Amino acid sequence: MTHMVMGPAVGAILGDLGAEVIKIEPISGDKTRALKKSGSGYFLTYNRNKRSLAMDVKKEEGKKIIQALIRKSDVFIENFRPGAMDKLGFSYESFSKLNPEIIYCSAKGFLSGPYENRTALDEVAQMMGGLAYMTGPPGRPLRAGSSVIDIMGGMFGAIAILAALQERQSTKKGQKVTSALYENVVYLMGQHMAQTATTGSAPPPMSVRVAAWAVYDIFETKDEEQVFIGVVSDTQWKLFCESFGLDDYINDKSLDLNKSRVDQRDVIIPRLQKLFKTFTKSDLMKKLDKTGLPFAPISKPEDLFDDPHLNESGGLLDIKIPSGGKTKLPAMPINMDDRRFDVHTPVPSVGEHTHKILEEIGLNEKEIKDLFDQEVVSNG
Repeated sequence: MTHMVMGPAVGAILGDLGAEVIKIEPISGDKTRALKKSGSGYFLTYNRNKRSLAMDVKKEEGKKIIQALIRKSDVFIENFRPGAMDKLGFSYESFSKLNPEIIYCSAKGFLSGPYENRTALDEVAQMMGGLAYMTGPPGRPLRAGSSVIDIMGGMFGAIAILAALQERQSTKKGQKVTSALYENVVYLMGQHMAQTATTGSAPPPMSVRVAAWAVYDIFETKDEEQVFIGVVSDTQWKLFCESFGLDDYINDKSLDLNKSRVDQRDVIIPRLQKLFKTFTKSDLMKKLDKTGLPFAPISKPEDLFDDPHLNESGGLLDIKIPSGGKTKLPAMPINMDDRRFDVHTPVPSVGEHTHKILEEIGLNEKEIKDLFDQEVVSNG
């Protein structure tokens, strides 16, 4: 029982891995389906490999269906506001009485503590957890350019579920696990907190940070495109200079060590900016690719549809859009035994699998018809 991004991401990850995932949504459909603008891609991205059961869970017959499903299930996932599941009678305590082995995953804004009843969003967590401060220019906190904390929260929810399932093999008992937005951001900030502790000074936003390496920058090309280039070791520096004919830099012993090069960035970077302006983006990338140096074109999300690596490696999956048409969306970013994970159940339409799921929990045709007639369930 999830909506938006964080909760659906938990189920999407498990679904990609092969779990049978049933999405419970209102008879009118999950409101995430109807989001526009920046939210218009949420439903399509995080609801593949799920079946849809559309129902009114506030009606007594609806609650009985949920209880029947809990008796047969390994995991329950929810990401509604604190207390919402308790009011419906869907708390961990009530479900564990029906099925002592159930793993109950809550995806929340905060873990237990003074903030636990606050309402949180990805952006709220980024602001109060320090990520927005570290991302934007000084005085202008800026959220990251994706629902990174919602997605990370989904990942940690899935990790907790998998750990709980493993533990259940020895204890024969389920448990409640919780993943939270705020604590996810704080986990990301650990490196900056450690920097403060070890250096005695707080790090500035990444937009104005002093690079740890002499060459670690975005450069413009002849055709007004951009490429990031990093030279992060003394060995790479020599390789870099040899590749671009910078013989005087090779012979300058004051540039042999990274620390000395960082001190001379004000001389090195302007020269490299002029050098890279003589290359087109395509030619510069071909040259960098041969060197083995770290580099990257500055890409937009829409560029990824045609990325040759993603298309040839199975990194993009064919996804049917419930309203019609199809597109390509990212596969899970892992290999297991040289396998990528595919779509085994298309993104469902509202209530697409309602009838079949009701059959699976043991209802006969008359009972199912009665539920449809009473508007307890729907198939869209």
